[in-house]
Amino acid sequence: MIPFIQNRSYRRFFQNEQILEDQLRLMVEAARLSPSSRNIQPIKFFVCNDSEMNSHIFPNLGWAGYLKEWAGPEEGERPSAYIILLHDTSIAPAYSCDNGIFAQSILLQAVDLGFGGCMIATFKKDEITKLLRLPNYMTPILVIALGKPKEVVVIDDIKMGDVKYWRDAAGIHHVPKRSLDELIYIPDNE
Repeated sequence: MIPFIQNRSYRRFFQNEQILEDQLRLMVEAARLSPSSRNIQPIKFFVCNDSEMNSHIFPNLGWAGYLKEWAGPEEGERPSAYIILLHDTSIAPAYSCDNGIFAQSILLQAVDLGFGGCMIATFKKDEITKLLRLPNYMTPILVIALGKPKEVVVIDDIKMGDVKYWRDAAGIHHVPKRSLDELIYIPDNE
């Protein structure tokens, strides 16, 4: 199957399924070779597949804003690896849209390797900065949680404008998407 079709936001994983450092490096390589605004490349990457460090990263993350009753994956379902995107302000004061481009490239490579992940923009920035012992010119901007997906994610059509993802009684994660016809703009002929 085409990687972008399998690329979903997975939030539960087989925690004991390890992602090797070489596989994480391939994911970063996919980002490195991706387009960068003005080719400045001001983003660096922290990679981690160490279970002890992962246990320190995990409590600093927000998991699913629409699932108010869910605090995140339980032990045994947590990510087996993380890639944290870091803005190196010594290279450039801004990173434009590079974080999204790089994160998507990482996730597409992850899918190609048989893994999945979730981009997490809600995290305790100060705590991650301390944990990684970042210098003052380096700022965490996005966390990508990675692992072997343990959940099923399906795409639904949006109903009555509701874009909120949800889980059914069987634990299947549903993500409403707008139709292709709704997304393609065609100007009125006047």
